[in-house]
Amino acid sequence: MSESPATAPVLLDVTDGVATITLNRPDAMNSLNIATKELLVEITAQVAKDETVRCVVLTGSGRAFCTGQDLKEHIDLLNNGGSDALFTTVDKHYNPIVTTIATMEKPVIAAVNGVAAGAGASLAFACDFRVVADTAGFNTSFAGVALSCDTGASYHLPMLVGRAKALELMYFPRTVKAPEALEIGLATSVVPAVELTAEVSTLATRLATGPTVSFGSIRRSVVYAAGHTLEEALELESAMMTKTGATHDHTAAVASFVAKEQPVFEGR
Repeated sequence: MSESPATAPVLLDVTDGVATITLNRPDAMNSLNIATKELLVEITAQVAKDETVRCVVLTGSGRAFCTGQDLKEHIDLLNNGGSDALFTTVDKHYNPIVTTIATMEKPVIAAVNGVAAGAGASLAFACDFRVVADTAGFNTSFAGVALSCDTGASYHLPMLVGRAKALELMYFPRTVKAPEALEIGLATSVVPAVELTAEVSTLATRLATGPTVSFGSIRRSVVYAAGHTLEEALELESAMMTKTGATHDHTAAVASFVAKEQPVFEGR
């Protein structure tokens, strides 16, 4: 098991193949200042490369999941000639973080324990599953402070809810509470807040004991298909079938099927 210091703004725990990344600024609603973003860049890259990690969980401490950009730091930078730091952060921090989350070849779960707003909502949208506490909600926030969207919201949100609904939610920011989030496709599932940890643990364990290369290949294929032609998508599907067909897990699963046994996946 690997742990981060309890006072760090981002915590990492790796147990039984599940890497749990916890945003740890509860007093600031897990908003993202520069130090937090820099650590998140580092930790997401670390778990993406770690072959012992077969599933990733992203969550927050306290009563928020993540409220996006730290506006107190933002105002300080605006008032003290730090505008370069404000707007280079998209390329230096937000884009690398969301790219790693969206493209790592292993499943990613957002355990949405509280409000997810701005870039925090965008990060949740980039995950494969959004398990949402019944007390939580989503708010795009960007237009409310006269900014465009970032952290992949323009890409992932329309995939989840469609173009028209995505534009509505971004033009007119409001908190989409858990029941509506489930209805329109923002949430994969909604559970009582007291059951969130157990529900996510069950899902993460199922994913971490599954065919990791298969999951990663499916994930890659779905992302690729969103921006390519059918012909190109089929070419990648073929390549991913060749890749997964050569894995230990595939050979073992076929043998288990013939023997009428449950397969045990090793993630290779």
